[in-house]
Amino acid sequence: MPLRHALLALLVTLIWGVNFVVIKVGLEDFPPLLFCALRFALAALPLLFLRGPMPAPLWRIVQIGLLLGVFKFGVLFVGMHLGMPAGLSSLVLQSQVFFTILIAAVMLGERPSHRALAGLALAASGLVLIGWQRPMGDSLLAFALVVFAALMWACANIATKRSGATDMLRLICWISLIPPLPLLALSFVFEGPDAISHALTHLTLRGIGALLFIAFLATTVGFAIWSFLLRRYPASVVTPFALAVPVSGLLAGWLLLDEQLSPLSWLACALVFVGLAVTVLPKRRA
Repeated sequence: MPLRHALLALLVTLIWGVNFVVIKVGLEDFPPLLFCALRFALAALPLLFLRGPMPAPLWRIVQIGLLLGVFKFGVLFVGMHLGMPAGLSSLVLQSQVFFTILIAAVMLGERPSHRALAGLALAASGLVLIGWQRPMGDSLLAFALVVFAALMWACANIATKRSGATDMLRLICWISLIPPLPLLALSFVFEGPDAISHALTHLTLRGIGALLFIAFLATTVGFAIWSFLLRRYPASVVTPFALAVPVSGLLAGWLLLDEQLSPLSWLACALVFVGLAVTVLPKRRA
C-alpha cells in the first residue's frame, strides 16, 4: 500500500476515534438507536445531488446496509444498553479485523504474510493492554452481542469487496438508505415512543452538531474511504488499521476531554502503531 493510502486509512481511524467522543456528546441528547437511525438517514442525503446508476446490484446494497447499519450498529447499541461499557465495546468491536482476515482467507483465498501476522500480534497485544484497564461490565450476553456485531462488520467488509462498485461515495450513500427504518423500529421497541418524541422536540445545537459529525464525517467520508481501500487492497492489508480506532479514541479523550492516560496506556498505543507499521509498510520503511 502506498504511503498516501496508508495515510488515508489513518485519517479514517482518527475520524472514527474522535467519533467516540462525539457519540458521548450526542447520546446526552438522543437515545442510541434513534441516534444511529438519524445518522444513516442524513448520510443518505447526498444522493439528492449524486447522479448516475446504482453503484452495485440492489440485493448487494440491501445486504451491506443490513449487515453494517442494523446488525452491526443495532446489535452493538443493544449490547451497550445491556451493560457493555463504551470503552470496552470499542475494543471488542475491533475483533472484526481478525474475523475479516479469516473470512477473506476462506472465501477469497487471501493469505496474510508471516510479517503481517506478526504485526497483527503486536497490535493485538496493545489492544489487550488497553482493555486490561477498561471496566468489564457484568453481562455476558452484552459481551456476546458486541462480538456478534464485530462479526457482522467483518461480513460487511467482505460484501463490500465483492460488490463490484467503483464509486464508493455513491455506494455508502445508497447503503445508508437501508438502515433507518429497521433502526427506528428497534428504537421504538427498546427505547420507546416517549424517548423518541422527547429527543426530537428538544433538539440542541450540541446534539445537532454531533449528529452531523457522525452522519457525514464518520459515515459518508469515513466509510467511503474505507470501502475504497477495501476494494483496492486485500482485507488483511486494510482492516488492521481499524486496530488504531480505540487508540485514536483514547488520544481524542485525552486531548478533548482531559481524560488522563497511564504510562501503560501510552505503551499500548505505541504497540498498536508499531504493529500497524510492521503489517502494512514495505519491509525497508517498517
